[in-house]
Amino acid sequence: MCSSLPPRYEFRVLGPEHTEWVGAICAHTNMFYSPLWPVLYPENRTERAYQMFSTGHYMMKHQIDSGFSLGIFDKEYQFKRPESAATGGKLYWDLDDTGATERDLENQMDFPLVSVAMAYDGIDELDMEKMKPIIGTLPLFATAYKALSELDTRDPASWKPTSRGQVLMRNATSTRGPYEGRGLMRQLAEEMMKRSAMLGFRGIQIETGSEAVLKVWSTPPAQFKANVIGKVHTTTYEEKNESGETVYPFRPANLNLGKVYLDLKTAGSQ
Repeated sequence: MCSSLPPRYEFRVLGPEHTEWVGAICAHTNMFYSPLWPVLYPENRTERAYQMFSTGHYMMKHQIDSGFSLGIFDKEYQFKRPESAATGGKLYWDLDDTGATERDLENQMDFPLVSVAMAYDGIDELDMEKMKPIIGTLPLFATAYKALSELDTRDPASWKPTSRGQVLMRNATSTRGPYEGRGLMRQLAEEMMKRSAMLGFRGIQIETGSEAVLKVWSTPPAQFKANVIGKVHTTTYEEKNESGETVYPFRPANLNLGKVYLDLKTAGSQ
C-alpha cells in the first residue's frame, strides 16, 4: 500500500492502550481549534474539554474496539518527561485543574500520537443512550446530526449495511495543533479509504464539522467516488424554539457542515 507520508511518521491501527490519548486529542482540538465548537461554546473551554474527554470515553472506545480507527505517530517525537519515554508516552491532564491553558494541556499530552481518524463498522451502531453524556456536553452536536439527517433523502436500503464489513462510519478526526498544516489529515483519510476498500467495504459515511475535512472527503483519490449527501450552512440553518420563534442555533459559526458518502465499490483491489 503506497503512501506519500513523510518518513518521520507512520500509520498505526489504534488499540485500547491509546484510548486516553485519543480522547485528549479529540477534546483538545475540538474545544480549542475547531471552527465550530469554540465559537458556539466560547466560555470555560478547559472545563468543557475535560468534560468532553470524560463523556466521550464510550464513543472513542467503541471506535477503537472496532479495529478500524487509525492514527499517525511521530517517530521523531521528543518526550518532555523521562517517565513518558519509559512507557512510550503518557497523558498528564489533571481534570480538577480548570486554570490550565490550551498550551498547558498540549504540553501535558506527552505522547507520539499526533493525528487520529476514528471509525466503526456501521453494523455496530452507537448506543444512543450511552451517547447522552457527550451530547450533554455539546448539545448542538445532536442538532448538527439532525440538520444533516433532514437533508438525507436516500432510501436507507440503498446504502445501510446489512452485515459486517459493508459500510464504515467515520466519526471524529483530529490533528494536534503543533502538527496542523502538514497535510496529515488528508494522508490519514486517504489511508483509511484505501484500507477500507482492500478490506471489502463498499462505502464510508462521514459527517463533517470542518470545511477542510469536508473538502478532503468530497475530493477523494480518483478510484473512489464521493457523494455529498447534504450541506448545512451554520449562518442560515434555522429551527423553531419552544415558543415558535425562528432561531439560528449555529450562529455565529460560519461554515458548512456536511455529510458525505464515499463509494468504494469501484476501487477493486486498489
